Formats: sequence, C-alpha cells, structure tokens
Amino acid sequence: MLSIILPVYNEENNIERAYSAIREVLAPKGIDFELVFVNDGSKDNSFEKIRGLSETVRDAKIIGLSFSRNFGKEAAIFAGLSHATGEVCAVMDCDLQHPPETLLEMYELWQQGFEIIEGVKRSRGKENFLYKAFAKLFYKLISRSTGIEMYRSSDFKMLDRKVVNEYIKLTERNIFFRALSSWLGYKSAVVEFDVKERASGVTKWSIKSLVSYAIGSITSFTTAPMQLITLSGVLFFLFALVLGVQSIVKWATGHALEGFTTVIILILITGSLIMISLGIIGYYLARIYEEIKGRPRSIIEEIVKSPN
Repeated sequence: MLSIILPVYNEENNIERAYSAIREVLAPKGIDFELVFVNDGSKDNSFEKIRGLSETVRDAKIIGLSFSRNFGKEAAIFAGLSHATGEVCAVMDCDLQHPPETLLEMYELWQQGFEIIEGVKRSRGKENFLYKAFAKLFYKLISRSTGIEMYRSSDFKMLDRKVVNEYIKLTERNIFFRALSSWLGYKSAVVEFDVKERASGVTKWSIKSLVSYAIGSITSFTTAPMQLITLSGVLFFLFALVLGVQSIVKWATGHALEGFTTVIILILITGSLIMISLGIIGYYLARIYEEIKGRPRSIIEEIVKSPN
C-alpha cells in the first residue's frame, strides 16, 4: 500500500480536491493507497473537512491527525510518516502544487527497486522576484555548506518503508526533511516535475516565516555558520598583520603614525564581528538547549480514521 502524507495548514478548500485528484490518478492503476492528513494547527475548518472525508470515503483509507497548535511543516511530515502504514510513503503538498500524476512515475521507480525517489523542480511556477531571489540564496548557502545540491529540491518525495523506519528513529528535534532524506543514503532516483498553481487559496509562507525556516534549516543540518566565524577571524587577523607591519615600518623610519579615523573604523569592525559571532554562537546554544529539553516534536490532539 502507498501512504501519502499531506501536511495541512488552513487548506479547508483543498482537502477534498486533493483526495479526488489523487484518487483519479491512482485508482485506475489499481494502486491501494491511504491518505494521512496532518492538520498543523489550522485556524479554519480543515480538520472538520478531514473528519468528514474519513467518515464518507470508502475506496481509500483516510487518517487524520490534528495538532494542538501549529508546530510547523517539519513536525507535520514527521508525524505523518510515523503514523503511515504503507510499504512505501510519499510526502506532498495538500494544495496540489505537487502534481499527483508524478506519483505514478515515482511508484514505478520504487517497484524497480529504488528506495528514495526525489521530486525535483523542473520549473518553480509563478513566484515573485523577491521570493525567487531569497530561495536561490538560501539553497545556494545550504548546498555549499552540506555538499548536497538543494536548489531544485522539494519535500515531494517517495520513501521505501525501511527508509521511513530509519528516518523516524532520528532523535533530533530540529529536523530538515528535505536534506535528511538525502543524508540517509539508500538507492535513490530523481523525478522532475513542474510546480503547478495552487488549487485554492494563497501561500501561507511570509518573508518572516521563510527567513526563520531558512535559518532553522541551515543551523539544524550544518555548522557552516560557526565555521564562518573562524574564517572571518582568520581574514581579520591577516588584515591586522598587514596593518601592524605597516605601522612598525612607519615608526622605524621616523614617520608619525596617522589615522584616527582608521582606528575608529577598526574598532567598529572588530566590535561588529564580535557581536555577530556571539549571536551565531548564541543561536547554536539555543538550538542545543531546545534539543536537550527533549520535548516532543508535536502534540497530537485528535486522530480520526476511516472505518475501512
């Protein structure tokens, strides 16, 4: 059976659309499937729509998980994978920007023996310039720091059951599904898709939430920002060395040392580097603090299941 995990946040108009679109693709092929909807603290009637679907649908298994509040997409994906029962699991967006027909190509590759099938974006769809520029910068940074090409990557993936079992064993609280699925290894394949228009509604990602997500993802998966502190320290040391040699030469030749403005600039640069470095270290300490508290990734308030 194929389990499809669909994180949901204020998607009441897309719940039934997602079910219908997925059924129209999988049912003619005779693929047995279940849909695992994870309501991530929606403010609308998303979970009531999921409950209604679980009570009326008879040709597929419907599982609905409802968080006590918004815990984020990463927590929703993890919870969905933890409750999925299929031999293979797919993760896709409920707004149908991930085309359901691509599931067939992924499923065929899984039948051929591939254990991780990555959905990569052939085109990114309609995005404003600021969003595209930010996404490009974010993926460039994380690709450089991890060695994994991330620019066209997405959360649209299909994972074999043994990959899912290893993924849900991970104990870290701050997780980055998009990169960790590659980190796990296993036999993998790539499927390209075109990002489609949302079936209904608007994106829930604001610039603030994207920045927060980017910082959290980078720090949860790599220590590159910490290494930047060392690099900036080395560069500043070399700069200070050159300036020191110049000052000694001037003193030795009897020339007065000049540059009160230079001294002020150096103090400001040094102070800025120190404060930025302390900020980065402090952020990593905060992440460590969150990890050692050992709180659950999410709290599931209610679970609904179809009777079949």
